[in-house]
Amino acid sequence: MAALLRRPKAVIFDMDGLLIESEKHYRDSFLAASDEGGHGMAVEVYQRVCGSPWDVITKTIRTEYGQDFPMDTFRDAWLRHLAISMADGVALKDGVLDILDLLDDLGLPRAIATSSGHESVNRHLGPFDVLRRFDHILARGDYAEPKPSPLPYLTAAKRLGIDPRDCVALEDSYHGVQSAWSAGTQTIMVPDVAPATDTMREKCVAICDNLFDVAALLKSTQS
Repeated sequence: MAALLRRPKAVIFDMDGLLIESEKHYRDSFLAASDEGGHGMAVEVYQRVCGSPWDVITKTIRTEYGQDFPMDTFRDAWLRHLAISMADGVALKDGVLDILDLLDDLGLPRAIATSSGHESVNRHLGPFDVLRRFDHILARGDYAEPKPSPLPYLTAAKRLGIDPRDCVALEDSYHGVQSAWSAGTQTIMVPDVAPATDTMREKCVAICDNLFDVAALLKSTQS
């Protein structure tokens, strides 16, 4: 089993693809919008932009497909497919409740640092009654620059009152890992729709298959 560099004093969670099963909906809706518009996008394009705010997605797509790419039409189609896909809600990822129980037992504070807005956080996590179990929730608008900037994680660590180096950050996306790593956290990737790459392995203290494995790793540092 991989080992952390030091015993953590706090844990910072991403949301989409880490706490909730939303990234698969985003990916499939993205590809459906691509097919609808005849753009021929490969899944790898989505893997590069998952977990990113709209301006980063726009820049990435236009760099690859040209400045005249019809972003507004594509976005409307993506959101339309997404609304249908998410109409019945989004599932909580396996292991979320278990890792929160462990953090309670260990007395470790925790926060969420997500690129989604607060409305999305409340809509997706509210039904599971887990929001009260986080000390702070940082969403779009709570920091000056989005992921892959380090500011989301630096801001979360500051709110928690913990040095970023003493925080464990849990991420599933490439931009999220870059954000957490550049903030100086002990970053763990739990891959979802984007597989771990050599670059991700270089930036992470561990790559875990699921949150149960993350919990086991955290527990091992307390003995």
